Amino acid sequence: MTVTTTLTSQPSKLRNTILSLNGALWTLQILWGFFFAGSGFGKVLLYDGALYEAAPRAVAWYAAVPQSLIVFIGVVEVLGGIGLILPAMTGVKRKLTPLAAAGLALTMVLAAAFHLMRGEYGLIPANLVLGAVAAFIAIGRWNLRPTASATLTTPRLLKSLAVLVVMALLVFAPTWYTMTHAQF
Repeated sequence: MTVTTTLTSQPSKLRNTILSLNGALWTLQILWGFFFAGSGFGKVLLYDGALYEAAPRAVAWYAAVPQSLIVFIGVVEVLGGIGLILPAMTGVKRKLTPLAAAGLALTMVLAAAFHLMRGEYGLIPANLVLGAVAAFIAIGRWNLRPTASATLTTPRLLKSLAVLVVMALLVFAPTWYTMTHAQF
């Protein structure tokens, strides 16, 4: 009787662990997705010459990087942020989620190396934490708890569009407003 009880309780324990890992991954994907999309969008806006000229007063390292590279990093971060959420949510091209996370982790490692070379030691811990969590998402969604493949249905498409609208309202619009109306 004891053996049976032990064996039957084991799958339940495993299921709870998997569900909690899945919940943790989803929470991190959404938080990191919104963070990177917003951070990247601010860099994308620096395509505007006037914003680019004023930006080094707010962020010192911008002065050391060409405008085109900052905008490119911004595009990578926006696409990576969206990639953390939408492919996993829709189940379409779901392998893009761990690839987006790995790309963001690499971006943060390169950012940490850049700040190390410039002696900006105070910025490195944030890069390492952001990169480590992105790497955790990549490993989690690639090996530990991958999302299921699915076909794109109307409800999934509508959920994806809703996420993009929420992202636009909560991240892109405030970033655009702040950068175009604030005095640096």
